[in-house]
Amino acid sequence: MAETDIDFAAIPQTAIRVVTKPAVFFKEMPKTGGFVQPLIFAAVMGVVAGIIYAIAGIIGLGYMSAGVGSSLLMIIYMPIGAVIGSFIGAAIIFIIWKLMGSQENLETSYRCTAYLMSLAPLVAIIGLIPYAGGIINMAIYVYYLVIASVQVHNIPVNKAWLVFAIIGLILALLTVRAEYSARNMSSAAEQWRKAGEETAKAVEKSSREMQKQAEEIAKQLQKQADEARRHAERNK
Repeated sequence: MAETDIDFAAIPQTAIRVVTKPAVFFKEMPKTGGFVQPLIFAAVMGVVAGIIYAIAGIIGLGYMSAGVGSSLLMIIYMPIGAVIGSFIGAAIIFIIWKLMGSQENLETSYRCTAYLMSLAPLVAIIGLIPYAGGIINMAIYVYYLVIASVQVHNIPVNKAWLVFAIIGLILALLTVRAEYSARNMSSAAEQWRKAGEETAKAVEKSSREMQKQAEEIAKQLQKQADEARRHAERNK
């Protein structure tokens, strides 16, 4: 199959195979063949994850839920992020694999990273779980990275587990901390919003009361003016 001949119908089966039989997939994965196929695969997985994030945002799930418009934009942002992230992730993991003794090139590392985007829809769903979701997702990525390390890069399994478990633990802690900060910011923003609404209501109430008092005063002045006018007419 030529590099430009993309079988979109096979993408779901490929994703399922990566998720359910990662050892077999990575063992049989071609280490060369260009960047186009894995890139398109990553973009499609980004679209699927974007749809999940959009639905979650619309119905108010997750700690970063937004309006309908912003949520729908995730369907555009996620595939773009998946493509860019796959290259950045491949470059970082390529260096890590090299330091661990891998003899494979950057293309092979990119293909591993791109096909690991099969996890993106699953990660999007699990990520909705407060705090634990981020930790579970990181553990999932560590597991699949270890398998790719062993099957593609011929790295000893114990070394792979040691390195990626440490990296995963650090990233999991950072993820939890970031989520905690985001939730606090969201909570603070919600409190400020409520406070603003209460202030606006109080100002509106005060304005109505002041208007009512002004009308009463105007009526009294008008009444006094009418009485003064009538008194003046009687004294003529």
